[in-house]
Amino acid sequence: MTGIGVEAGAQAARSRALAVLRVRGRALAVALLPAGVAVILLTGGSTGHLVGPGWDTARWVVGVLALLVLLAAAGVAAVVARARPAMSPTVPIAEDSAPDLYRMVRDLADRLDVPAPSAIALTPDCDSWLEDRAHSAHGPPPRPAPDEIADPGRRRSPVAPVLVIGSPFLWWMRVGELRAVLAPVIAGTGPSAHPDIAAARRFVRGLDAAVAVAATPGRCPPVRGLCAALGWVARLLLRACREHAAQMERGVAAAAAERAQAVDYGLRIVAQEQVGLAYAGWDRLLTRVALPAWRMGRWPSRLDAGVVAALTELSRRDRLAEGFTSRLGERPACDLLEEPGTVDEAASLLAARLFHGGPAETGPDWAPVDWQAYPEEVVDRTWRTDAARLHRVLDTLGVRPSHTPGGPTLARVLEHLAVPGPTRRAAGDEEPVLWPDAHPETPQTARSAALAEGLSAEMAREGTAVAGQTPDSARWDDPDCVLPPFPLQPQRTARDLLADHVTAMVCCAAVDTAGAAPALDWLDGPSLLLGGERAADLAPRVRSLIEEGDPGPLRDWLAASGIRPEKPVRLV
Repeated sequence: MTGIGVEAGAQAARSRALAVLRVRGRALAVALLPAGVAVILLTGGSTGHLVGPGWDTARWVVGVLALLVLLAAAGVAAVVARARPAMSPTVPIAEDSAPDLYRMVRDLADRLDVPAPSAIALTPDCDSWLEDRAHSAHGPPPRPAPDEIADPGRRRSPVAPVLVIGSPFLWWMRVGELRAVLAPVIAGTGPSAHPDIAAARRFVRGLDAAVAVAATPGRCPPVRGLCAALGWVARLLLRACREHAAQMERGVAAAAAERAQAVDYGLRIVAQEQVGLAYAGWDRLLTRVALPAWRMGRWPSRLDAGVVAALTELSRRDRLAEGFTSRLGERPACDLLEEPGTVDEAASLLAARLFHGGPAETGPDWAPVDWQAYPEEVVDRTWRTDAARLHRVLDTLGVRPSHTPGGPTLARVLEHLAVPGPTRRAAGDEEPVLWPDAHPETPQTARSAALAEGLSAEMAREGTAVAGQTPDSARWDDPDCVLPPFPLQPQRTARDLLADHVTAMVCCAAVDTAGAAPALDWLDGPSLLLGGERAADLAPRVRSLIEEGDPGPLRDWLAASGIRPEKPVRLV
């Protein structure tokens, strides 16, 4: 049954590929139609059948029209053929740097009876796919083989696609699990080797690239007009073959899935569970751990190693550790690399560029950081930078400075945001909404809103956007990295911004007056250690202060923790 399913999927993909090529053929026929009519008129005139002033005029009109259409068609065809499809930014893996990984992939391709991928690359994401790069910017098209030179009519065999593997998979999965996950992906090289499917894909990718070329801004008006016409033609052809191309890809996927059924089927079920776990841990690591470092101009250089620590902690917290130790005793897939640390660093830098928009090279304001140095160089520095910004804004607003010599204090913040005693909510009263959101303004909400607006303005002046990106961060200098930065989190609200800065000030006071320490939580990011234990109950007390103007819960927490708000703290 497997063989029948594979053949059915491949046949469906080939059928849809021919449908895409028929769209291309019809477009060519339409472009040649005026030329055909012009040939008929010229032939009729030369034989004495179509003569007279009217026919002469028709010959001139149709001839000029045919020439214009042919020129336009040739221009569109040239742009479609030469346009470079968008390539996914990846970390290339040379064979000499991962011979065991290449050997595993080739053995798997042999077992599946499909062509082996032409190369392997890593992506800083939890996904794997095949990518055709035969027409990328990495070099000229492959030279024809001797038999193709001898027989120009011979159809060239398509170049095998590149296998792109999610880098978190290599560090988290065992070798057998990675093999099971990659089996359906590698099986897709079988249908991809069919000339009709390859030609259809090239046509669709060329149209997509032509649309992108036509949409590129910054051209003079005449060129913009030509680009608009090119874009219109390319979009028209894309609409005509969109459904056929989608069905073709579904057929390719179905054929690949059926072919891979016989390879490590039982292990693939377990491996798919690890895929979901890896995705959850990777998302938490990027949003909670990497993003604060990126905002500080530092990029963690071992993200893939960090995801192992994050997933190990997640397994412990969620009581998934049954059999966990024995699984980790197996060979990890990153052992298939000769220098996993170097590859991890390259993937970590690419992740920072993709998800945050950082530069391609390190520098004074964009430097790598090891996990051991993360608490001191990222967490503590972030807290003190935010606390310093908070006090600068308080100075700008004319808030009474702290009278304690030696530096600013947490007490200054508490006094500014606190509502006087008689105006606080009593037990049983209806809870007021003191944040300005279509509600009457109160003195406390005005102070909170002004402070939050001042923080936003100060961050904008510093060139630090609230979401962690600047307008210039979307500019990519590397032509191979054509994707814009993909933000991990939506823009922080004014309330979140104020809460983060007040929390940072509390943490600075805890470190300087109570012997607390900055720390890294693999799942929650920057954290505060009090007495060797994580302070997990700070956030609701800060919210009570900034939203209700009630400093009571926070003052009680400070007293119980031995933190003295009247003492000065060190800022940057």
